[in-house]
Amino acid sequence: MRPESLFPLYAAISTLKGVGPRVAPLVEKLAGPIVRDVLFSLPQALIRRTPTTAALAQDGQVATFVVTIDAHLPPQRSGQPWRIRGWDDTGFVTLVWFKGHGPHLERQHPVGARRAVSGKVERFGSEIQVAHPDYMLEAERVDEIPPVEPVYPATAGLPSRTFRKFAQEALSRALPLPEWQDPAWLEREGLPPWREAFELAHGPEGEADLSPLSLARRRLAYDELLAHQLALAQRKAGKRAQPGPRIVSGALAEAAEKALPFRLTGAQVRALSEVRGDLAHGERMSRLLQGDVGSGKTVVAMLAMADAAGAGFQSALMAPTEILARQHYETLAPSLEAQGLAVVLLTGRDKGSARAAKLQKLADGSAAVAVGTHALFQDDVAFKALSLTIIDEQHRFGVNERRRLQDKGEGVHLLAMSATPIPRTLELTVFGDLDVSRIDEKPPGRTPVATRAAPLPRVPEIVDRLRSAIDGGAQAFWICPLVSESEKVDLRAAEDRAADLKKILGSRVGLVHGQMPAAEKDAVMQAFVDGEVGVLVATTVVEVGVNVPNASIMVIEHADRFGLAQLHQLRGRVGRGMRESSCVLLYDPPLSEVAQQRLDILRRSDDGFEIAEKDLELRGGGDPLGLKQSGFPAYRLADPVAHRDLIAVAADDARLILARDPDLTSPRGQAVRTLQALFDWKPASGINDAG
Repeated sequence: MRPESLFPLYAAISTLKGVGPRVAPLVEKLAGPIVRDVLFSLPQALIRRTPTTAALAQDGQVATFVVTIDAHLPPQRSGQPWRIRGWDDTGFVTLVWFKGHGPHLERQHPVGARRAVSGKVERFGSEIQVAHPDYMLEAERVDEIPPVEPVYPATAGLPSRTFRKFAQEALSRALPLPEWQDPAWLEREGLPPWREAFELAHGPEGEADLSPLSLARRRLAYDELLAHQLALAQRKAGKRAQPGPRIVSGALAEAAEKALPFRLTGAQVRALSEVRGDLAHGERMSRLLQGDVGSGKTVVAMLAMADAAGAGFQSALMAPTEILARQHYETLAPSLEAQGLAVVLLTGRDKGSARAAKLQKLADGSAAVAVGTHALFQDDVAFKALSLTIIDEQHRFGVNERRRLQDKGEGVHLLAMSATPIPRTLELTVFGDLDVSRIDEKPPGRTPVATRAAPLPRVPEIVDRLRSAIDGGAQAFWICPLVSESEKVDLRAAEDRAADLKKILGSRVGLVHGQMPAAEKDAVMQAFVDGEVGVLVATTVVEVGVNVPNASIMVIEHADRFGLAQLHQLRGRVGRGMRESSCVLLYDPPLSEVAQQRLDILRRSDDGFEIAEKDLELRGGGDPLGLKQSGFPAYRLADPVAHRDLIAVAADDARLILARDPDLTSPRGQAVRTLQALFDWKPASGINDAG
């Protein structure tokens, strides 16, 4: 049950004064459907209104004048503005309105009336002009014009100043609540109580008050981070309380490891040991295996599957695309089948008797391992003894999709895999409900990828070199620019580039993009894998994670518009074979200083985690790493970059609270329940659930 003290904040936005049927959809678009959402919408900037005179006014300044209306100047012809000339003893100030406000203005502000006027100054020679003043009041009400005015989000039909009124009313409905933070922590950090923090955040007096580092905003950010970490910690504890099959490593996995043509790296050994510790514990495993493209995650997964098979259980590995599922199958099957384990590949392409035969093997247990796509969790797929699910790029699947696969067994262990490098400082926000293993070494023998940056005008030279390389048997990816958020625009750019390259390279050019039917896309990708296509042109929306050892060239247009982590992942698609490999980052000159630094980092380092941390430092807020696509939480008050020092503190505090009071029945526990209800983040909600 939600505490009664929060009822005013959970009321519909239509209960706010002035939010009628026309305005409500606009407020909801900017903030959300309830009063709390308006409270959580903090000002983004400030307007300073400087009292001045016509003689002293500066161009571009937001200024406040007190003038006497001298004359109304109606438009001489259609399309011209209505003008009012005011006088303040030092000169004239001309007030300008477009779109026929004239007769109304003449009645409201007759000649001889004294008015306080505020707006942005435009100086044309000696003439001072203010277009559509923000305020125009009787002169004695000049004190009602705020010298410092917070700027809120706005949209067509709902200006910032109107939203500000709604925010102030939302603030008035926020009742004092019991303190859920540790008093010693608040005192040490100098943080205000939560109600006072909102008052300060909604009433900034200077730019410093808008900073995420201000004490008020740090307090509110910490509240949100603690609510999130509590939910994740409760979910993690809930998962651990679920029994899972005990799986102990045995001779079968040992034989599979000995048969490998290489030795595991230290990082692989460490990750495998952590996975095996979970599997042998008797509680359901929920672990994320993080590692760069090509770091050897699949081998660790394969040995865990061998452990499960040795204990008499089945495993399933699910990948987001058919081509990736096929790639995993071709990696896993030879090693596992050499140990006498049957492996089946199940995708949407399987039909009729062939599919029925595979389903029978899974149902009767004669197949120990299933590799596939979404086809694995369809209703007619049944396992005899599923105990381990491995989800590749788990953020590409919905929560329900992942759960449907796990529900095909009892207490099924989860091993999620991700090649998206998340900085350590942000790891807890994305994966706080999982145990995390990192593979931070690359297997020996990977060919270093020479990375170079080149301006776009050098494209003809790049294409000439590309033609020579293709003639010599090489293959290349050409990733097209991230032109805009519109996939249609990206697609047009890709089609144009593919057409240009075909004029030079002929039929050896293939094109893949997100709007192609899956079968058609897979056919082009397969032709690339088979060497029939020499250059694969792709939009950024398409998964290019296919393993093509012969591909040794990666060209990325407008590389300066990509996140570093994304560039690093794309680069990881080459350098997998014996050929010398290269990555060309094409940019539109001139480069900004930050863009130059970012491309320099990429040239210097091939460590995805180091690159992600550096990207974070350089870029600051926003979505620097494409984290929204990686299950990143949609915070309202916390900035995960500016407040990253608070994330680990919140995680520690959440663990301590639950260790001392797991049912949250103490006075602080009850207050914490209010905090969770305020943010509506509960262990059972769909936030960021990896398993």
